[in-house]
Amino acid sequence: MKQNKGILASVIMIPIACIVAVPFYYVLVNTLKTQPESTSSPLGLPLHLYFGNYVNVFQTIPVVQSFLNTLYVTAVSIVLMLLIGSMAAFGVLIGKGRLATLVGIALVIAFVVPGQSTLIPLYRMLAGVQLVDSLNGLIVMYACGSIFCYFLIIGYMRSLPVELFEAAKIDGAGAFRVYWNVALPLIRPILVTVGVFQTMWVWNDFITPNVFINSPEKQTLVLQVYTAVGQFTTDWPAFMTLSVIVLIPMVVFFIFAQRQIVSGLVGGAVKG
Repeated sequence: MKQNKGILASVIMIPIACIVAVPFYYVLVNTLKTQPESTSSPLGLPLHLYFGNYVNVFQTIPVVQSFLNTLYVTAVSIVLMLLIGSMAAFGVLIGKGRLATLVGIALVIAFVVPGQSTLIPLYRMLAGVQLVDSLNGLIVMYACGSIFCYFLIIGYMRSLPVELFEAAKIDGAGAFRVYWNVALPLIRPILVTVGVFQTMWVWNDFITPNVFINSPEKQTLVLQVYTAVGQFTTDWPAFMTLSVIVLIPMVVFFIFAQRQIVSGLVGGAVKG
């Protein structure tokens, strides 16, 4: 019976996976063709491997600088989001006063507000502190994603035995020490899971850097992809080549992190 279910699942999932893979195949294959070959046979395999598109992109576009910009913004943003989100979850969970309740309500309200509706007031606020057109300003914007981290982490924390925190307090540990030495090691699976999701969001985000970054030397990789799209013409080889360059780090990252994602989600489900 189980074997039949496995065969049925494979019969259903393999065609779906092939359909999903077609756009990526289309983009990847056409980066290895010349422009005439790509136009005449967009879905066919290249007759000869042509790496001129990659050479041209690296010669004409500051890919390395944009990669470093994206890496810096992503790494710092993820650390801040996980710290702020886990601290907020810990504070609301162990807090028994009215302040903790009000903070929890405020976070719920902030979570349901669409981010696009706050872009203009956020732009004015960052302009007031001279953080527009700044990588650090981008990091401040992405730190707002701590709200998403908070909701996932607090759901996981509620499944933990509160007696562990109370025992640490009885032993004389302060609130921060309980958080750092007791809570953080216990919530490591969900931290990894949330970190992976937020990493993919920050790395692939287009709206935020497009609004807040103007200088070419501060652009992220996704913005460099957009530079290949003109008002009247589009450099399709450059566009698809840049798209592959942007995707490769995230594909590799996801392959190595998928076990942690599954373990974190399953761990939270079992505990809940």
